[in-house]
Amino acid sequence: MPYEIDRPLYIGSRPLGMGNAYVAVADDAEAGFWNPAGLIQKQGVKVFFSGKLLDREENVLDSKCVAFCYRDTALFWGNKIAFRLKNNDIQDYNYYSLAQKLNSHIAIGVSAKFKRRHPSDYYQFFGYKRDYDFGLLIKSDPYSSFGLLVQKLDDQKHWINAVTFGLSYRLSERILSVYDIVILSNDDLSLETHLGWEYSIKNWLMLRIGLSNKKPTTGIGIKINGIQLDYAIIDRLSFLSAQVKL
Repeated sequence: MPYEIDRPLYIGSRPLGMGNAYVAVADDAEAGFWNPAGLIQKQGVKVFFSGKLLDREENVLDSKCVAFCYRDTALFWGNKIAFRLKNNDIQDYNYYSLAQKLNSHIAIGVSAKFKRRHPSDYYQFFGYKRDYDFGLLIKSDPYSSFGLLVQKLDDQKHWINAVTFGLSYRLSERILSVYDIVILSNDDLSLETHLGWEYSIKNWLMLRIGLSNKKPTTGIGIKINGIQLDYAIIDRLSFLSAQVKL
């Protein structure tokens, strides 16, 4: 499954509801998974949790993170864990990210990813396998932005295994459109497309639809007093995420 490797797919119900197209948005706490450059967009501290609902007796996906931004610099710690209960197969990654705003339009970011060994008798901060992500975010105006994510993935022999180009454009004050194209380079080249839309009915209520590599997605989001709850569905799987601004 896509969420069992060190890619951001399925992390956060807001991105998932928009078809897993988020590299050019990345303005919430989970940006460290999607595009670390986006971490500089929101000041302060945010705490995030996400998990797959239902069918947890077969396999589980949970993620969590803390993001901190002060002025032009942001820091991030995140963890994603996926495991199949039938054979006790566990994929567990820690993320450590740093983002820097270069000017009013451009930011860059980097994530160090560490795969953790299971079983283990102690907490593994850095794990036993190391990979990385590099991110770029360009906001040319208040309506559009461009994102780039370059990734070295776990268990792949090349230095670069995935490159994602993202574009977001605000069609109106209430409608956001997002598009991601992913080039995967393992033994052969392959292409993924992700697109979605977010419609803000009110300042506190959002509806989302998308296509994640031809799979339809849908979602809903609610914001109340610094608390954000998001729910999304893809391929008969449902996900819930929550984040709090401290």
